[in-house]
Amino acid sequence: MAEDTKVKDAPVAGGTKKAGTLNRFDNPWLNWKFLTGAGILGFLFFLIFLGYQLWDTNLALSARAPLNLPPLGFTNWRDQEGVPEHPLGTENSGRDMLALWIVGTPRTIFVGVVAATVGMLAGILLGFMAGFLGGLFDDVIRLAVDITITIPSLLVLIVIQAVLGRVDLLTMALLISLFSWATPTRFIRAQVLSMRESGYVQMARLSGVPVRDIMFKEIMPNLLPYLGASYIGNMQGAIISAVGLEVLGFGPQRIPSLGVAIFFSIEAGALFRNMWWWWGIPTVTLSVVFVALLLINLGLDEIANPRLRKAS
Repeated sequence: MAEDTKVKDAPVAGGTKKAGTLNRFDNPWLNWKFLTGAGILGFLFFLIFLGYQLWDTNLALSARAPLNLPPLGFTNWRDQEGVPEHPLGTENSGRDMLALWIVGTPRTIFVGVVAATVGMLAGILLGFMAGFLGGLFDDVIRLAVDITITIPSLLVLIVIQAVLGRVDLLTMALLISLFSWATPTRFIRAQVLSMRESGYVQMARLSGVPVRDIMFKEIMPNLLPYLGASYIGNMQGAIISAVGLEVLGFGPQRIPSLGVAIFFSIEAGALFRNMWWWWGIPTVTLSVVFVALLLINLGLDEIANPRLRKAS
């Protein structure tokens, strides 16, 4: 009897699948980490949008609400109870914490988006020039990256802001972007170096395709998941830098943001006065944002790297 060489079906969720075959309908973008992180951020922005429609954001200004009220369902050290008019409580300058959260959260994220975008655009341009063109371009850009990475960026930003005085959010974001281009540049350069010798790039060269088109029309589309992961990481670093500057008192203190709220809570001794809602709400919000960005970053890494998808 002839030996049966038919490959047995391998059990999978929802049925069977031929062993050693790939499902052409598998979509790497249907990654639970990426979708969960994006869902968290999407829900956060939905709540902020809803807050702008339903809540008076002018309550985020000073002297617009009673002082030191706790969140609804809690009492403060004076045995005052929270009231429905201020469900997340107030602080000692008469700011409503819900209005402060609605106004401050997108402004904190705005700094991260601007700084990460500027740094990423510079990183893409310099990384492609260093990795694809090589030679003197590569030497100069690598030297600039190495110098920038070794500089203590937060210390330099503190000195710059101390010299400039109070700055607005856009200026602070642009200052942070001065140090947010180096890591993407190094990352993109390494990816371009590994791809410039691939077959389709060599074919494009032989076909006379301009260098600019090879870099940004042939190589760059294949790097989009990597670029997305690098962008998210850049945004995390920019938000941390912005909040760090604000907590140290170097941010735009007249503009409500999560870092500014934490700064005022520290300055007023909220931790010792048991006003946990003053610093706790911004801290929890920042933690949620960072967890969401981390999940998106991990998901993009798995989307870009099939080996990580198999290991997960």
